[in-house]
Amino acid sequence: MKKILVVSFDMEVGGVERSLISMLNNFDYKNYTVDLMLYSHTGDFMNLLPSHPTLLEESSFYKTFRMSIGQTIKSGKIAIGLARLLARYKAASHRSSENGYRQMQYMWKYSLPFLPKLEREYDVAISYLWPHYFVAEKVEAKTKIAWIHTDFSTVDTDVKMDLQMWERFNYIMAVSEECKKAFIQKYPALEKKVIVVENITSPDFVKMLAEEKVDNPMLEDPRFKIITVARLSHAKGIDHAVKALKLLKDRGCDDIAWYVVGYGGDEEMLIELIIKNGLEDHFILLGKKMNPYPYMKEADLYVQPSRYEGKAVTVGEAQILSKPVLITNYPTAKSQVHDGIDGSICELSVEGIADGIERLYEDAAFRKKLTANCENTNFQNHEELEKLYRIV
Repeated sequence: MKKILVVSFDMEVGGVERSLISMLNNFDYKNYTVDLMLYSHTGDFMNLLPSHPTLLEESSFYKTFRMSIGQTIKSGKIAIGLARLLARYKAASHRSSENGYRQMQYMWKYSLPFLPKLEREYDVAISYLWPHYFVAEKVEAKTKIAWIHTDFSTVDTDVKMDLQMWERFNYIMAVSEECKKAFIQKYPALEKKVIVVENITSPDFVKMLAEEKVDNPMLEDPRFKIITVARLSHAKGIDHAVKALKLLKDRGCDDIAWYVVGYGGDEEMLIELIIKNGLEDHFILLGKKMNPYPYMKEADLYVQPSRYEGKAVTVGEAQILSKPVLITNYPTAKSQVHDGIDGSICELSVEGIADGIERLYEDAAFRKKLTANCENTNFQNHEELEKLYRIV
């Protein structure tokens, strides 16, 4: 049996982590043995991991990537802490709305000399989440695969440095056709390595979890309910959502409530924005929820206000639950939603989001059509794993 290694950061609540669980749940364990390496054994999804893959022991070196610089130094990993300080300084010299990507790159580059190699050898090593330096530099495998979940046309990275890392991989798997195109546009020399393997979805699993009884304020809310499940970050555009709801309220759409399931660094800023716009009773941050599906189930509309996406796992999950879906026209949007058929695509702006919501809010027949088309679609896609097996 071929030995496969799958590597990711942790099991915090997120779309990539949910897609990883779906992939591991549907893997062919009769023909392959699978080891799972997580840099940190943390996160609410840890107990959702299936028992079939062998979870490797946590490494105190790699665990530091989910710790603050201060915690890293206190834990005795002084060299890694100093490497991260240098990475922060170097990234700060690049003016970018999200220089966190460069900081992550530099963090790995400067930390690599102080990180141990994995002793076991594998037939295939899969790095499930960017940046992929660990599998590139510290794992021995006949075939190396990197998975990309991000639209690379929208993120600021050190291209030259990244190319050295990408060159060590035999295959690069993009979660959508548009995601693949955006990646090739940035790294044209890598075109022959890139194939599309979509996020593995488990409709039965999503529908089962949607029936779980939770403390849900949406149940008692008679208003038109919007739901978004996302990280509270710049990329996900929740600030645009707040402003769009204010615009709708100003237009007289007073009985709309927008609920957001998620957590992240923008929370304080968003609370201030909600208060500033007088939306405390209309825009409700529900916080981190291990199971977002009961909240999705109670909504009249799912909205993804993102600035960019690779392929949003939550949009597909909302469609599995037969919800009308509205997404912004980020570069990879058309690979996610067939506009006017199983969802709606609006302009990527505050006004665009407000217009898209207003149309769906007023047009019950349009919402019903989107719901019916989702109900008649088979979202099962376990055959995507066949692409991986062919490579293996």
